[in-house]
This record gives sequence, structure tokens and C-alpha cells, in this order.
Amino acid sequence: MTATASLDAAALDLLFRDARSHNGWVDAPVDDAVLREAVDLAKMGPTAANSSPLRIVFVKSAEAKAKLKPCLAPGNVDKTMAAPVTAILAFDPLFYDRLPKLFPHADARAWFAGQPHAEGVARMNATLQAAYLLIALRSLGLDTGPMTGFDAAVCDAAFFADGSARAFMLLNIGRGDPAKLFARSPRLDFEEMATIA
Repeated sequence: MTATASLDAAALDLLFRDARSHNGWVDAPVDDAVLREAVDLAKMGPTAANSSPLRIVFVKSAEAKAKLKPCLAPGNVDKTMAAPVTAILAFDPLFYDRLPKLFPHADARAWFAGQPHAEGVARMNATLQAAYLLIALRSLGLDTGPMTGFDAAVCDAAFFADGSARAFMLLNIGRGDPAKLFARSPRLDFEEMATIA
């Protein structure tokens, strides 16, 4: 059996060890083509029944930033307004309506439609896809700053007034300013977070 290839140390540094959550940004635009490429990478990650519930609005224009600003917690306003792009990450509460396309092997829609667990499935799998997107953006040379410090209801009213999605996270995207980084916070040791049974 052939061994699966693994990433080299430089790639692991880029994605994990040297990557940081950024609070400040240099004045450099982010090309739409890179955002499309990141989404095309992120969508390949697994989700339950290939449900793919993540919905994204990439906020770039001055008009869109003006709509986003009232949603933000006070401590997140300046860094978000300075970011070249802010992704509003949301989940589609009716994700199951796309399952005939996404999971044609069975009637997967019936597993979720009208079921009380459907919203939890949507939120959990969209959060998983948000992590894939963050890693995809890092892999393409961009920095990110994820945040949950915002008013989701205000954001939904501004960007998803039709109820098509519900925001759960914001992700600032661009080229981070290393001078505005905080010192890296500690991480748990393996023994504090994992066991091998």
C-alpha cells in the first residue's frame, strides 16, 4: 500500500505553526479570484451527507462595509473597517433542499427536513466549513482574523433579510500587519486535550 503524501514543514508552518489571527492590516487589496479559489478549496472538505450549509458574503465595497459596521462589537470596528475583506459566514437553515443535488445516493433531504436537529446540523457543518475556508485562505498566502463579536440578528437583517442564511462568524481577510499582533497565547499540551485509547 502506497503511503499518502504529507505536507512539508514549510507548509505546516504556513497553515498552523506560524499562522496567526490578525488584528491589523496593511493596505493591500485582495483579488476576487483568490476568494473564489479559496471557496473552491474549502468546499472540498467533508460535511455530513455532503450538506455544505455554509453561505458567505464577502464584504469589500464601501457600501457593504457601511452596512456591516452597525453589526460590530465596539472593539471590532476599527480592525474590521480596515480589513480589505470581511467574510460574513452563515449557515443555510434550509440546507437540506439542496441535498438531492449534493447527496443523490439516497433521499437525504428526508433525514433533515422538518427535524428538530436540522439547525444544529447546519450550524455545526457550516462551522466546519468555516475552518476549511480559513485554512484555504492561509494556503493561498492571505491572513485571517476570525471573530464572533458582532450582533448576528442585526447582521442577518442587513444581509439576509429574506431568511436565506443566519450569520455565526465574521472573518477578516487580507495581509496582516505583524506590528499589530498580540503575543501568541499558550496552547494546551497533548495530555490536557487528548488521550489515545
